[in-house]
Amino acid sequence: MKLFKLLILIAVICLSCENERVDTTLPELLEYKKLTDVSYGPDANQTYDLYLPEGRTLNTRVMILVHGGGWTSGDKSSMDYLINLFRTDFPDMALVNINYRLADENNPPYPMQIDDITAIVNQLKSNKNQYVISENYGFLGISAGGHLSLLWSYGFDTQQNVNMVCSIVGPTNFTDPAYLNNSDPLLQALLLEYNIDQSIAYLEEVSPLHRATASSPPTILFYGGQDPLIPTTQGTGLRDRLNELNVINEFTLYPEAGHGWGTNPGELSLLIDTWNRLKSFTQNHLYN
Repeated sequence: MKLFKLLILIAVICLSCENERVDTTLPELLEYKKLTDVSYGPDANQTYDLYLPEGRTLNTRVMILVHGGGWTSGDKSSMDYLINLFRTDFPDMALVNINYRLADENNPPYPMQIDDITAIVNQLKSNKNQYVISENYGFLGISAGGHLSLLWSYGFDTQQNVNMVCSIVGPTNFTDPAYLNNSDPLLQALLLEYNIDQSIAYLEEVSPLHRATASSPPTILFYGGQDPLIPTTQGTGLRDRLNELNVINEFTLYPEAGHGWGTNPGELSLLIDTWNRLKSFTQNHLYN
């Protein structure tokens, strides 16, 4: 009888252990997903493309790409070559390639385009559980897109979600004497597209250099020494200001380069060097 009771007790214990056993099977990885022309407002240009990586989690980092075009033109499709680079070297990163409303004589770029970036970030936050992404953002902009990326990251990221920002040939300081005292009609035309108000207070308000603070995110800058639109001082001036504020930054000047570079054979070496520097900076600051 004692032996029978002992066997019953062992059986009950084993059954209890079986019921409490932890399921060690791995969850199924989320598949890669691409969403095109996601709307964030009523205007036809208020759209973005979203690239969600396989196996994403709520810790997945997000890079936001901002195209150039002098604030009055351009399209997110011009950034597609960067999508391929990011997907190859950062397969676990989510990518957001944005369009924004373009300025015209009735619609000045500021604050319209900054408002668009704010709307995009707010929508990403609202849908982070659906998209399965984090609130850790990086920005990469070219030309006018570089300016917008810096300006939003320095002056409008109220919750400090931006971990890093990259500007390639983006304007940084509209009070630069190289702008205020210039007589180049091409450069004047570009400046008048943005600087509808010529007061110093307004020029400072729309200049990333004047919006930088000690809490600005790590910044990486690329400029061309032969750029007819963006004087070298636009890069060196912001670099010096960030150094004064002890903000982490990297600055690269390509002495023979013009206003941007891409995949053309003569520019390929510049693109490779830029990408290698940007890749390292992204790894160190968006992920850490």
